Amino acid sequence: MKTTQSEGASGPRRPGAGRQTAPRRKRLLDWRAVVGIVISIAALYFTFRRMPFAEVASRLREADMVMLLLAAAGATGVFWIRAWRWRAILEPFAEVSFRSRFASIMIGFMGNNLLPARIGEFMRAYSLSRTESVPIVSSFASLVIERLFDAVLVITLLFLAASVPGHPDVARFDGFSMTGAARGAAIFVGVLIVILAGLVLFPHRSVRGLERIAAFLPRSFRRPLVDGLEAFLSGVAMLRNPRLLLRTTWWSIVLWVFNGVGCWFAFRAFGMDLPFSAAIFLQSAIALAVSIPSGPGFFGIFQGAATLVLHDMWGMPLDSALAFGIGFHLAGFIPVTVIGLYYAWRTGLSLGEVRRSEDVVEEAVEEALDLDDPPDESGPHPRRS
Repeated sequence: MKTTQSEGASGPRRPGAGRQTAPRRKRLLDWRAVVGIVISIAALYFTFRRMPFAEVASRLREADMVMLLLAAAGATGVFWIRAWRWRAILEPFAEVSFRSRFASIMIGFMGNNLLPARIGEFMRAYSLSRTESVPIVSSFASLVIERLFDAVLVITLLFLAASVPGHPDVARFDGFSMTGAARGAAIFVGVLIVILAGLVLFPHRSVRGLERIAAFLPRSFRRPLVDGLEAFLSGVAMLRNPRLLLRTTWWSIVLWVFNGVGCWFAFRAFGMDLPFSAAIFLQSAIALAVSIPSGPGFFGIFQGAATLVLHDMWGMPLDSALAFGIGFHLAGFIPVTVIGLYYAWRTGLSLGEVRRSEDVVEEAVEEALDLDDPPDESGPHPRRS
């Protein structure tokens, strides 16, 4: 049953308020954050060691500012599309205003830009449940569903772009075939869809199987893995609804094509006459690259992926490729961060809540799904051991 809460109604909700456990003091710099920061520093070094920064700075100064502003508009406007898509994903749980959806999205991505270990994902789920009548486990489940759609679309578009006539077949590093990699990605998408069908049809057995497999892993690895699957399975109602499934798929296509338009404008800003398929390929490559652990804002990883595609694959001048990696990254980073900080201030999100958001979300997922009676195959899933 849907619930609604109009903007400006009662005060903010407090997720996890019913729990009686003592609050833990969350450390922002845990081992995951340190690993991500080290990877980003290494990526920055290996990316910029080939080119003096003075030459890159010169290319940045020469950039076409009109085209760069259009690129920034594309990189920022994509978040309005994310807010529209999120409506379809959230529909089985609650009716949520566009303003609340957009604010939570900007808070989450701002968190990823400024804070380590992708804590912005938890900030996003936490902030939505704090301002709207959406259970925090449902909010988190919707993000897991969203990431699944993003992964499928990114890999599919990577394959399609690599199949366009004129796209480079072999990159200039050790004869590595990007077409072969794209075909492998297409096979991966096919396998992912088969696995997804099994999860939707047999959620109870899926979690039991994963818990048996993950039993040998350390808790720090096992908990996010199982919690993520549990949260996903709590949101499969949307995947069983053809109307919502088609709407989410449509908005996902619009989102990533629109994002590619912003990338294409950035090509023009830095004097690179490349086809639109190159923009689609590059944005997909960057999206996959930033999925690995990295520091706040994905610095180093973003520039490394851009240089690899533009210079090593398409043969663009190295200084232009690096300038693109910096300029287009900042064109999205700055407005998203400023807007996110504004909404965090408007909603009264404190640093203490930010530090606790990951624990609050994880505890809410475990509490909501730790059922006394095992459900049937169409229900959520089994009790956690």
